[in-house]
Parts: sequence; structure tokens; C-alpha cells
Amino acid sequence: MLAVARMEMTVTTSGRSSWWFVLGLSSVVGCATGSTALDQPYQETILPADISETAALDPSPAPIPTSQPPVQLASHQQSPELQPPMLEPTSILPPAVHAFEDPAFSVAQAPAPLAVSGPIGGGISLQEIQDLALANNPTIRQSSASAFAAQDYQYQVGRYANPNVGYTGSQLADQNTDQHLVYVEQEFVTAHKLRLNENVLSHAVQAQRWDVESQRFRVLTDVRMAFLDALVAQRRMEVIDNFHQVVAKGAELAEKRFKAMETAQSDQLQAEIQLNEVEVMRQQAQFKWDAAWQAMAATAGVPDMAKSQLVGDLKAANGDLNWDDVYNNLLASSPELRAAYSRVSKSRANLSRQEVQAIPNLTAQIQAGHDNGTGSGMINLQVGAPIPVFNANRGNVSAAYREYARATHSVKRVEMSLKARLAEVSRQYDSAMVAVKRYEEQILPKAKKTLDLAEQAYSAGEFSFIQVLIVRRTYFDTNLQYIDSLGELAKAHAQIDGLLLTGGLDEPGEFQDGDALRGQTFSQQ
Repeated sequence: MLAVARMEMTVTTSGRSSWWFVLGLSSVVGCATGSTALDQPYQETILPADISETAALDPSPAPIPTSQPPVQLASHQQSPELQPPMLEPTSILPPAVHAFEDPAFSVAQAPAPLAVSGPIGGGISLQEIQDLALANNPTIRQSSASAFAAQDYQYQVGRYANPNVGYTGSQLADQNTDQHLVYVEQEFVTAHKLRLNENVLSHAVQAQRWDVESQRFRVLTDVRMAFLDALVAQRRMEVIDNFHQVVAKGAELAEKRFKAMETAQSDQLQAEIQLNEVEVMRQQAQFKWDAAWQAMAATAGVPDMAKSQLVGDLKAANGDLNWDDVYNNLLASSPELRAAYSRVSKSRANLSRQEVQAIPNLTAQIQAGHDNGTGSGMINLQVGAPIPVFNANRGNVSAAYREYARATHSVKRVEMSLKARLAEVSRQYDSAMVAVKRYEEQILPKAKKTLDLAEQAYSAGEFSFIQVLIVRRTYFDTNLQYIDSLGELAKAHAQIDGLLLTGGLDEPGEFQDGDALRGQTFSQQ
């Protein structure tokens, strides 16, 4: 229903030029009013993602806040059955880098690479693979497109409605009494709904930016893990090739000694069995290297990349970690958690937006024309607004409150998810670290010394050929297990450096909100 106030004024004039002037003036005023800045009673600070942006807004230096204040519910009348939950999300440091730049997103801070030397012999390093991944992985581009879409929707929801311009005529069949009017109609948005719309979407844009950063870390971590798998396989092949030469010479020697009737045939057969086992292990290591290369190239977005020698060192600088410090660093740095906080701010802003929806917009129409019956010009003014009798938007306000509560719980969920993932990675890291230290300090030196003593005893005729083969195989297996432990340690460290984010080819989240708030602003029903 519309409450309409109508006023008609008759202007006597000897000509028709005056009402055309009034019509043009009213059109300009109607359009200009829509773009005029309005006073804004609603104040909600949106912290820029970049500290430089804050400096641009306020020339005076200000201390960087160390945490965000706890999120507070907007004041609005709740029905008795709605009880606000007592939620206090953990404070998080504001972002120190801008993850969203025009025309392209800035490169994420790559996890600390392995201790690699410069490229040699046409080899490829981890950093080169990571650079390829940041430039070619499709999921990063998908996530970036969603962030740009959110930014475009933010612009759209703040646009004023276009004015309606039309013509109306009356008494057209009655000669010399007909009236002709041209009108301009404009809807005026109240309660700063358009600015509140932009405020809601600004937080959604910020969440999408952090999603882009999360996706980049996922890609970088997956690339690094595949690189490590390939590097472990490459190191295994090198060790196997070295041992294969020894085993092949031993098998050849055993065959000669058997033909010379110096040893039993069992020595020859055992040497050949060991040689076959080594050759099988070599093929298996090659298959693992090929699979890891394919996975790495696919994650990097260049599946047809020519295979090349990897340049890297598994023995990176690792040491014991304080897991409480690691977890606190995750809380301060995780883009997942920052995206969750941005969504809390978005839902809180949407709650404030829904509270003012019931305040009616004003629709004004001004008509200007000429009455041929009187020879006078006419100006009519009509103003109307919907009366919120049946729909006060209480359902949307309550739903927005529920979404806000859900968003605050999501923050806690992300924190607990980080805790659980870190527990598993810490187990892998500590287990691998214990193995690496034991191999380096005790097992490998003893295995090497045992091998030297066995070779000396065999030369002196104190050891049989079978005994030497057993010692050699023990030393060989020990080196392979050491390489595997180094790989497990490096992969655990890669996950920690990658903020526990994996899934570089998983479908990234899509922006779903659209410009529905603008439609709600002008529907008023």
C-alpha cells in the first residue's frame, strides 16, 4: 500500500517554454540527488589490507593494532526465544600484506625452499617449479576470478537506481481540453542502505582475497611435496646405481670362483639373487620418480614439462621445534583463519544492514506539462513510500543473526582444525627427526665400519662370501632408510612452512553472494 501525498499547482503563462525549463531542471535535480553524498550515522571501520592504505587515509602515523576487538552483536530487538551465544573469537593480527592488487594478485610468500644449490647440468630447482606453479596453476586463477567478481559485486550493490522518465496524456479525445505531461520519477534510498551494502561486500571481498592466498599456499605446498618425493626417488636411484656396480662385480667374481671350483654354487646363486633384487629396486625407484614428476608438473599447471634432473639437497637445516610457538605462528599467519574473521565481519555488517531494511524508501515523481483547455502550464508532484505494516524484515534480521553466530563458530572450527592437523604433522616431524639423528650419529657410522671390517676379513680369508654379501646389503638398506627418513622430515617441514595447507588442485571456493542486497534495497517488500 502506498501513502501518497499529491499536490497540483497551476502556473499561468503565455507560452510553453517555461514548463520545459522546469522539467529539465527537475530531471537534473532528481539525478544529482541520487549521487549526492549522504551523512552516515552508521560507523564501522574497515581495516585496509595494506598498511600503506591506512597511511593514505590518515597522514598522521598511528600504531598498528595488535589484535581486533571481540566481535559485538548489533543492538536490535530480539524475540524472547533468541539467546545470543557467548562467543569470543580469538584475536588475530591484522594482515601485513595486501593479497589483492590490480590488475593481478600479488605473489604469495612462498614457503621457505629447500637448501638447494644453483642449477647445474640443466637441472631444475624447487624455486623454479614454484614460480611456474604460481603463474600456471588453474585453481589460483579460479580463486582470483572469484575475488574479482566479489569486488565487482561490491561496486554494483552501491549503485543508485536509474530515474524513470515518461509521458502521460489525458482528455486526448476532447479537443482543446487535452493535457500533456512529461514526468521524472526517482526512488530515494533511506537509512544509507547502499553504503551498508558496500560495507557488507567489502568484508566478502577481503575474505575472497584471503582465499586466494590460501590457494597459493596449497599449490606451493603440493609442489614442494611432489618435488621432495621425486628428489627422494632420485637419491635412491643414485645409491642403488652405486651399489649395483658393487653387486655386479661380486656376482661376476662369484661366477669365476665357482667355475674355478673355489666356492660352492650357492655363493654364485646368492650373488645373482642380490643383483636381481637391486635391479628391481632400481626400477621401482624410477617409477616413483616418474609419478612424482607427473604430479609436480600437473600441480604446477604444465603437465607436458620435459623431465629434468632435480637440483636440491634433502638435508636442509632442521632442528627441534617448539610446537606451541608453531601453533601460535599459525594463528597469526594462517590465511584460512583470516578469511574466517573476514566472514565474521561480513555477517556482522549484514546484520546491521538487515536492521534498517524496514525503513521505507521514498519514491518521488514530478510532472510538468501544458493544459490546452486553459492555456496554462502544469506542475504535479507525487511522493510515496511503502508502509511496513505486514513485513518488518524480522525474519531476515533473525537469519542474519544466526549467520553471524555460525561465522563465529567457524573461527573456532578453523583454529581446532589447525590444531588437529599440526598434531599429525608434528608426529611425522618428530618421528623423522629421531630417525635421522640416530642414523647420522650411530647407525650409519657403525654400518660403514662393519662393512670395512667385513671386507678386510674377507680379504684375509676369515669371512665367507655370503657373510660379505649380508654386510653389504645391510649397509645398502641402511642408506636407503636414511634417505627415506630425510624425505619424511623434509615433507613434514614443508607442510609446516605451507601453513598446513594442501590440495593445490582441489576445486576452490566460489563467491556466492552476488548483488542480492541491491535487489533487496529497491524491492522494499
